[in-house]
Amino acid sequence: MHRFTRSQPFATGWVLILLLAGLLAGCASFEPPRPYTTEAEAISARGEPTRRWRNDDGTTTLEYSTQPNGWTCLMVQVDPGGIVLRQWDALAPENLARVERGMDKEQVSRLLGTHRSEQRFTNSGETVWDWNIRNDGPGIAVLFNVHFIDDKVVRTSQTYVYPRDGAVFGGWGGYYPHPWAWGPGWWGYPRPFYPHPFAHPWFW
Repeated sequence: MHRFTRSQPFATGWVLILLLAGLLAGCASFEPPRPYTTEAEAISARGEPTRRWRNDDGTTTLEYSTQPNGWTCLMVQVDPGGIVLRQWDALAPENLARVERGMDKEQVSRLLGTHRSEQRFTNSGETVWDWNIRNDGPGIAVLFNVHFIDDKVVRTSQTYVYPRDGAVFGGWGGYYPHPWAWGPGWWGYPRPFYPHPFAHPWFW
């Protein structure tokens, strides 16, 4: 009959620690996709793009959106011959900062890619598009929001998503208020604390 020795729990614990360390190392070593050289190479690696944007200079931008669950949007610009000129993440912080008042919806779509969802608010007259972005703040997710009135950008904001009932993993059960973001709203979607488009100093 097998006898359980006192050393076995310690050995098991060390095995679990080593496995966890390996997983964390794998996550830390994850890198963005290497730069592509041709349109054919990008399509072979990523599949057909979400959208193709024709640019005024004759080039084309391939959009690879990962919404609603991902937090990146790869843009690959190619010349008429299919040679890649540049590629970038449309949801990187420096690109989010390029959203400006007065932009129309097509300009925002070209800049940030396909949005996650759209909400309309009758009282403020706003239409709000949001994107799931990298979570570097509190909560379980972060949304970047662009607010439109009459189809023009009036402001941007961020929503920090908190789990309902203290859950850490799983679906987005609810939105808890955050002092410098948004509060809970109808249908589980956050609404602004500040009804005026430019009322809050940190929205821009």
